[in-house]
Amino acid sequence: MEVKTSLLDNMIGVGDMVLLEPLNEDSFLENLRNRFDHNEIYTYIGSVVISVNPYRSLPIYTPDKVEEYRNRNFYELSPHIYALADEAYRSLRDQDKDQCILITGESGAGKTEASKLVMSYVAAVCGKGQEVNKVKEQLLQSNPVLEAFGNAKTVRNDNSSRFGKYMDIEFDFKGDPLGGVISNYLLEKSRVVKQPRGERNFHVFYQLLSGASDDTLKKLKLDRDFSKYNYLSLDSAVVNGLDDATNFRTVRNAMQIVGFMEAEVQSVLELVAAVLKLGNIEFKPESRCNGTDESRIKDKNDLKEMCELLGVEQSVLERAFSYRTVEAKMEKVSTTLNVAQAYYARDALAKNLYSRLFSWLVTRINESIKAQTKTRHKVMGVLDIYGFEIFEDNSFEQFIINYCNEKLQQIFIELTLREEQEEYVREGIEWTNIEYFNNAIICDLIENNQNGILAMLDEECLRPGTVTDETFLDKLNTICAEHQHFESRLSKNSKFLNDHSLPHNCFRIQHYAGKVLYRAEGFVDKNNDLLYRDLSQAMYKATHSLIKQLFPEGNPAKVNLKRPPTAGFQFKASVGTLMKNLQTKNPNYIRCVKPNDKKASHIFTESLVRHQVRYLGLMENVRVRRAGYAFRQIYEPCLERYKMLCKRTWPHWRGPAREGVEVLMADLPVPAEEFSFGRSKIFIRNPRTLFFLEERRRQCLQDLATLIQKIYRGWKCRSQFLLLKKSQIVVAAWYRRYAQQKKYQRIKSATTVVQSYTRGWQARKLLRELKYQKRCEEAVTTISAYWHGTQARRELRRLKEEARRKHAVAVIWAYWQGLKVRREYRKFFRANAGKKIYDFIIQRIMQKYFLGLKSTVPSMSPIDENWPARPYLFLDGVHTELRRMFHLWRCKKYRSQFTEEKKAVYEEKLEASEIFKDKKALYPSSVSQPFKGDYLEISKNPKYQKLNSAVDEKVLLADVVNKINRANGKGTARIFLLTKKSVVLADQKTGQVKASVPLPDLTSVSVSTQSDGFFALRLKEGSASAVKGDFLFSSEHLIEIITKLHRFGATAADREQLNVDISDEFLVQFKQDKVCVKFVQGAPKNGNSVSCKRKNNRLLEVSVPTTA
Repeated sequence: MEVKTSLLDNMIGVGDMVLLEPLNEDSFLENLRNRFDHNEIYTYIGSVVISVNPYRSLPIYTPDKVEEYRNRNFYELSPHIYALADEAYRSLRDQDKDQCILITGESGAGKTEASKLVMSYVAAVCGKGQEVNKVKEQLLQSNPVLEAFGNAKTVRNDNSSRFGKYMDIEFDFKGDPLGGVISNYLLEKSRVVKQPRGERNFHVFYQLLSGASDDTLKKLKLDRDFSKYNYLSLDSAVVNGLDDATNFRTVRNAMQIVGFMEAEVQSVLELVAAVLKLGNIEFKPESRCNGTDESRIKDKNDLKEMCELLGVEQSVLERAFSYRTVEAKMEKVSTTLNVAQAYYARDALAKNLYSRLFSWLVTRINESIKAQTKTRHKVMGVLDIYGFEIFEDNSFEQFIINYCNEKLQQIFIELTLREEQEEYVREGIEWTNIEYFNNAIICDLIENNQNGILAMLDEECLRPGTVTDETFLDKLNTICAEHQHFESRLSKNSKFLNDHSLPHNCFRIQHYAGKVLYRAEGFVDKNNDLLYRDLSQAMYKATHSLIKQLFPEGNPAKVNLKRPPTAGFQFKASVGTLMKNLQTKNPNYIRCVKPNDKKASHIFTESLVRHQVRYLGLMENVRVRRAGYAFRQIYEPCLERYKMLCKRTWPHWRGPAREGVEVLMADLPVPAEEFSFGRSKIFIRNPRTLFFLEERRRQCLQDLATLIQKIYRGWKCRSQFLLLKKSQIVVAAWYRRYAQQKKYQRIKSATTVVQSYTRGWQARKLLRELKYQKRCEEAVTTISAYWHGTQARRELRRLKEEARRKHAVAVIWAYWQGLKVRREYRKFFRANAGKKIYDFIIQRIMQKYFLGLKSTVPSMSPIDENWPARPYLFLDGVHTELRRMFHLWRCKKYRSQFTEEKKAVYEEKLEASEIFKDKKALYPSSVSQPFKGDYLEISKNPKYQKLNSAVDEKVLLADVVNKINRANGKGTARIFLLTKKSVVLADQKTGQVKASVPLPDLTSVSVSTQSDGFFALRLKEGSASAVKGDFLFSSEHLIEIITKLHRFGATAADREQLNVDISDEFLVQFKQDKVCVKFVQGAPKNGNSVSCKRKNNRLLEVSVPTTA
C-alpha cells in the first residue's frame, strides 16, 4: 500500500480549500465533487475538516489506518477525521490543553458516525490495561443505549439523533481515559405521540417489540404487532438495513456493560411498555346535568394494564384524565376535562414520561462512567448536536435548534479568528484586521433578556388572561418590527407589506444560513410544556421503583405553586452553559455535509450541497483563513520537501532549518512579499506560490529519478557480470568435487567386496569348530542323564514298598479298635439311638456354625454392612439376632473410643451436613477435613500474645480471612476470631483489633452455591456494628466458619438459629449503598483461583472456575 508523506502528494483536487485557486463557490463545489467521486470524503479548511457522507462503507477506518495517522503531523497525510482526532488527543496529552470537537451539519450528514469515529480512534490510541479497557468499553457502549432511546428514522436519515449530545471524556496525566460525563439537549419528545409521514417513533419501541422474548413481552403485556399501538407509525415501521431484533440484543448487552442492574433494565422496559399502552387509551364525550362536557375512557383494559405496569391505582389515574385541579393560594378548584383536553393530558403525560426516562438514563450512565478519582482531569469534549434545519413547515423545535446553531456559528467565528490571531502573534507575523459577518445581532434578536423573541414568548406564557399564538405574534410585530433580520406580514416595516410569500400566522428570521419561515402556531403550548398537577401526583403515588424519581413535583408534601420554567428558558440556559464550557477548551471542527436526499452512494446533488456550504459558512471560513497567509509550514518539513530546488541545500543542509529555508527561498524567483518567516514556520501568502514550488519540485524529482535510473542500471549490469563470474567458479568447483566423489565411491566399493569374502571364509571356519565342540558336550550329557535316571527309579521302587507295609499295619489296627468300641457301646444306643444321633448332629452343626462365624465375622467398622450368608434355614432367627447384636456391640466399642472433643467435632460435621449438603459445591471437599478451630494457635504463638490478651472469652475459631474491598474487589488479610459472644477482626501484621461484632448483631450469613470461599456477614440495621455496613470475606475454611457461627450464634443471642442464605446473587450493605455480589462461572486469568472485580459502583462480580 502506498504511504503518503504529505498533504500535497498525489492530491485529488485540492486537499485543503485554503489552497483552492481561483476561490469561488463554483470551484469550491467542483473540488468537493471531484474528491467525492474518487472516494475522498474528507477535505480541510485549515484545521477544519469537511466530511461528506458517502452513504456506504469505505476501507479507510481499519486498524492499519489508525496506526498510520497515530502521532503524525496534521498536514503530513491526506485529509482524514483521524488526523483531527489525533491532533486533539496529542494536544490534550502532551500540552495539557482541554479539547472540544464540534460536529455540526444537518440531519443525515453523518454527525453521529463522525462522533463514533472520533471516540473509537481515541480509544484505540490511548493506553491499555484492564481498568482502562473497561472504561473505554463503557464509554463506547453508552452510544447504543442513547441511540436506541434518542434516535429515530426520519425522511432524511434512518438513524437521526433527535437530541443534542455533549460528552466530556476525562483523562489522567498519562492520557488514559478515566470516565466521562454526558449532557443531553432538547429531546424531541413530541415524536413520542406523533410522527410525520414517512418517519418512525424512537428506535426502542420497535426494538422491544421485535427483539424481546415471548416471555418478556408477556410480562410487559405487549404484542409483537406494531399496528396495535397508536403511537407507532405503520408506513415506516420496517426500515431496510436496520435489524431491530439484533439491535435490541445489542442494547441489552450494552446496558449490562455500562453497569445497569437487571432490575433497572426491567424497570426501563416497563416504562417503555407503559408509554405504548398510554397511547391506546381513547376517550368519549359525556354530557353532565349542568350542561358541561366531560370525557370518559372508552376501553379501560389498556389503562388497567398500564396501571399494573406502573403500580398506580386505576381509579386515581382515571380521575386525573377526567378532572383538573387548579390551586391558587389556599383555594382548590376542580374542573372537568373535555375530550380534547383529555387527549392533551394523555399526550403530555406520555411525552413527560418518556423524556424524563431519557434524562434518567443519561444520569444513570453518568453514574457508571464518571471518573472515580477526584484529582484534576484533562477533558476532551465531543459535541454531536442537530444541524441547521429549514423545512417546509418550521415550528418551535426548529426555532430553538437554529438558535443553538447561531450560537455555535458565533463561537466558531470568534474562536477561529482568535486561533488565527494567536498563531500570527506567536510566530511574530504582523496581524491585519479581517472583515467578517458577526451574527451576534441575530443571537441578540432571539436571546435578549428584554426584547428577545424567547423573552417575549416567556412573557406571553406567564401573562394572565387569554394567551394565544396570535397574541404572541402581535407582540413580535410590535417590538421587533424595525429589526433588520425580522420579517412579518403585519410588521410596521412597510417594505414587507406586499410580500405575499409570508402567511399571516408566520414570521421570518434571516439567519446566517439564510431566511427561515416559522409558523407561530404551537409556539406557546410547546414553550409551556405543561403537565397537569393531578397527573404528577398520580404518578408520584405509583409503587414502581422509578416513577417517584421521575415525578418529584407530585409529592403532596412539597407542593410548589410557582410555575415551572418554560422549555425555551431551560434550553437557553443549557446553551449558555454549553457555550461557556466550549470557550474554556481548544476547539476542533468537523463540518458534515449531506451529498443527496436519497441516502444513496455516488450521487452528488450540487444544489443541496451548495445550500449546506452557504449555511455552514464554509466559504467565509476559507476567506478568513486566506485573509492573511494561505499556507504555513514548519521549517523542518518545508526544507525536507523543497531542498532539491537549491544546490546549497541539496542533498543535506548542515545548519539550522530556518537558515536553510531562507537560503532556499532567496535562491528561487519568488517575490519577497509572497512569503514571511515566523519563529517556527514559513508563511506563504498566495496559493500560486505554493503551486509554483510544487511544480519546480516535480521537475527536480523527474531529473533526480533519471539520474537514479542511470546509476541503478550501471550498478545492475556490473552486479550481473560479477554474479555470472562467481557462478562459473562455483559450478566448476562443484563439478570437480562431484568427479572425485565418484572415484572414491568406486575404490570404496571394491575394498568392501574383498573384505566381505575374507570375513566370510573366517566365519565359516570358526562355525565348523564350534559345531564339533557342541556335539562332544551333548554326548557326555546324554550318558550322564541315562545313568541318573536308572538310579532314581530303583530308589522310588524301594520307597513305595516300604510305604505299603506301613499302611497295612495302620488299617488293621483301625479295624480292631473300631470292633472294640462297637462291642463296648452297643448296649447304650439301642434305647434312644435316633434322638441322640439327632442331638449330636445338631450340636455338631451349631459348633461348626459358630466356629465358622468366628473366621468370617466382618470388620469392626460401623458402616460395614457385610455379613456371612446363612448356612441352614432353621438358623434364620439366630442368624439375624446375632447380626443385630454384633452391630450394636461394635457401635458401642467404636463410641467408647471417642473423647469429648471428638464428639463435638462430629456434631459440628453433622450440623454442616444439614446446612450445606447438596446446596454448596464446596461442601464435599470439606467432609474429609477435620474442624481444627484454632488454625493460628493463638494462645501459643507469641506473635499474637497482645491479641490473645485483648480477647476475654475462649477462642472457638481463629483463622486468616480476606476482607473484600468494595472499591476494587481486592482482598486484605485479617485475623478472624470467633468466641461465644462476638466476632473479632484484627490486623494480621500488628494484631491490632479492627472491629468487634457481638453475635446478637448478626442477622444472617450469605454464601453462593459455587466452590468459592466468599461469605457475607449481614448486620442488624441500626446497631452500632452496622455503621460501616456489612462484611464481605473470603476464606479457605468457609464451611467450618459458617457452621460454628450457626452453632454458637443462636446460643449467644438466645434466639433462633442464624439464617444461612445460599444464593449466587445477593446484596451487601456498604455504608449507605447496596452493592450486588454476583457469582459467575468462568476461567479467571490467574489460574484456577477465584477472582473478584468491580464492574461498576453497584456490582461486584466473582468469577469462579468451572467445575468438571
